[in-house]
Amino acid sequence: MFTLQIHTVDSPQPIPTTIATTSSAVYGPNPNSDLSSSSGSLHLSELRGIAHLFRHLPSSTSTTISNPISRTTTVFIVAAPNYLSPDDFLLFCGTHLADFTHVMFLKNDGIEHSYSVLINIVNQLAADGFYCSFNGKRFKPTEVEVCHIYFIQSVAYEESAYITSTPPVGYTELPTCPVCLERLDQDTSGIQSTLCDHSFQCSCVSKWTYLACQVCRLCQQQDEKPACSECGTMKNLCVCLICGFVGCGRYEKKHAIKHWMDAAHHYSLELETQQIWDYVGDKYVHRLNQSKGDSKLVTVNSRCTATEGECTTCGDDEDSSFSGALFSSKVDSIVDEYNNLLASQLETQRQHYESLLAEAKSGKESSISRAVEKAVFSKLNDLQAKIEMYTEETKSIAERNQVLLKNQELLQTKYRETAERERLLLKSKDENKLDLKEQIRDLKVYVEAQKKLSNMGISDGKGGTVLSVEPNKQSSSNSRRRGKLGRRRN
Repeated sequence: MFTLQIHTVDSPQPIPTTIATTSSAVYGPNPNSDLSSSSGSLHLSELRGIAHLFRHLPSSTSTTISNPISRTTTVFIVAAPNYLSPDDFLLFCGTHLADFTHVMFLKNDGIEHSYSVLINIVNQLAADGFYCSFNGKRFKPTEVEVCHIYFIQSVAYEESAYITSTPPVGYTELPTCPVCLERLDQDTSGIQSTLCDHSFQCSCVSKWTYLACQVCRLCQQQDEKPACSECGTMKNLCVCLICGFVGCGRYEKKHAIKHWMDAAHHYSLELETQQIWDYVGDKYVHRLNQSKGDSKLVTVNSRCTATEGECTTCGDDEDSSFSGALFSSKVDSIVDEYNNLLASQLETQRQHYESLLAEAKSGKESSISRAVEKAVFSKLNDLQAKIEMYTEETKSIAERNQVLLKNQELLQTKYRETAERERLLLKSKDENKLDLKEQIRDLKVYVEAQKKLSNMGISDGKGGTVLSVEPNKQSSSNSRRRGKLGRRRN
């Protein structure tokens, strides 16, 4: 299933034409149309804007016309070449023009070489006939441009570029460049077959796009080497099929993966291998157009899958190479199936070994953390024991210090008392020495006096003359002592 979101720049403008009024007369009625439901009038309009095509995800089966869920009466032509005017496009539609009720030409100012067309058809039978007749058909036999048609479930018109570029829930955006669409495989793009694999230096690429598509321009240019838009590396580059963002792959700095996660653009083209990677499906989704037997391109014609009798516009003739193409398609399907099986098994093995590595890594990290925790806990216990021991030692030292301080104060008091006593003792000794010296002097004076008296013949000193003695400066205490001594002598 496909849906369309259009970022409108202006309002739809009517297009005057003479083809719409004369189509029934020129071509006659369409045998596939229901005459009872035909409105008989065709509205033509032109709208300037940007179309965003979205595809429903996931899809286990290919989107074909035989699936009634994907069929509607609204069809969308991705790109019509600009050399076809609106009148030329209506002439290209031929007899089916009588089944159209509304045709809108959607033009993007950034793309000058092509425009898109949105068509409402009168009923489902007519829509199926138009799809079978023109899907995969060239617009001109001499040109390479091919008409790609999609059944559209719903169309939304918004003025906000952010809203229109945001995919609805369960949808993914597809490129609107026809060459980029043809690069995708059938299950992804819904395109049944292509005429070319659009490899390097492909002539149809340059003619279709005129290098207006960023992806096609990067694939075609050889002189200038692209680089990652984020880190500037030129290795392992991938370009987004939706917006043309160039980023490095998973073996570099993964800027392409980051762009997918930010912008939700699922498809990326590897410039080196020209293979398209689907980030959501985690697989390659590029188209394989080459036969495995002779390595030649295989052309698979578009065939009608409507119920027998419902579609009379498609012929039953088959190309002579259809059987070979069908065989090659079956071989490709088998190879793709085995590749998918191998990829799934490898992915399972990768997840298994990654889980084992993650488990071993987590076990190693947990054991390391436990060992570290145990070592830290033991170290903390040792430090705590040392802190407690040092605390006890500090406490005992403080108590001992207090005792020593008290002893010091006591000893200082005793020292002061002893010093005072020694001072008083020395003082008393000095006084005693002075007294003794006075006494000795007095005794000497007395002895000399006795000697003199004896020499003079005076025995006891009677009748003698008293001589005055020069007074000595003595303290009052010495005078008292002499007085006492004199008294003793008397």
